[in-house]
Formats: sequence, structure tokens, C-alpha cells
Amino acid sequence: MDKSTVFLAQSDTTVGFLSQSSERLNEIKKRPLDKKFITLYNSLNSLNKRTPLKYRNLIRRSKKTTFILKNKAFRVAPSAFKSELLKKHTWFYSTSANQSGETFDATFAKRSSDVVISDIDGFSEKSASRLLKLSNTNIKRLR
Repeated sequence: MDKSTVFLAQSDTTVGFLSQSSERLNEIKKRPLDKKFITLYNSLNSLNKRTPLKYRNLIRRSKKTTFILKNKAFRVAPSAFKSELLKKHTWFYSTSANQSGETFDATFAKRSSDVVISDIDGFSEKSASRLLKLSNTNIKRLR
């Protein structure tokens, strides 16, 4: 598998593109190059070197939550989302499967991805994840 491969998959919150190439995701979504992506990790172990000890328990126990730490957004994949793909790779850039500023369109999403990963329930948009900004002194809820 090439690092520029784009996967389409249903997560616990939304239908999303996954790839290790931010350039390819920017190209598909037609979004500004300076806008950053959420990094999806396959486990907390992948994050241990990057997160302060005092937040690890919060991150481990939080459901449907995206964290921002030092201007980098990340999530740990929920156990239900840990497919063979995430077992094989420790991280992916993650973004919603739509063009920037648009709503989800299954035809666009399938056409824009290289590999489609779906289950019997198909694809559906769900509520957005919580967004928490972590600093050395406090936690701020942004969404």
C-alpha cells in the first residue's frame, strides 16, 4: 500500500477519508494547504511519547473526543473502529469525506477514494466529536 492511498471509512462520528498523505487529502477536499488535519492513532500506546502523563487517563477513557495539544489535533480510534487497516498502521490523517464547506455526498466520497471500507450499515453522518484543547494548566472545551 502506498502512503498516498486514500481510504473511505465510517467512524464513530462521521464518514471520513483516511490517508498518510495530507497533500492528497487537500487535493481531494480542495481546502487551504495551511489547514491541519486530525491525526487518528490506532492506540494510546502510539501517543504515549507525545502526551503529558496527566492527560493519558482522560484520553484513554474519552469517547467521541478530539484533543488539541500544542496545535495538533488527534483522536484515538474507538475499539469498534479498529479494523485490520488500523492494526497495520499506527496513524492516519483523518477528515470528513466531503469537499471543504460542503455536506456529505456518497458519490463524491466513493469516487475520490482509492479504497472503500464499509460494513452492512453503510455510511451515515453522525454528531461531531467533542473538541478539547489541552494545555499545561487547564482543559478548554471548544465544541
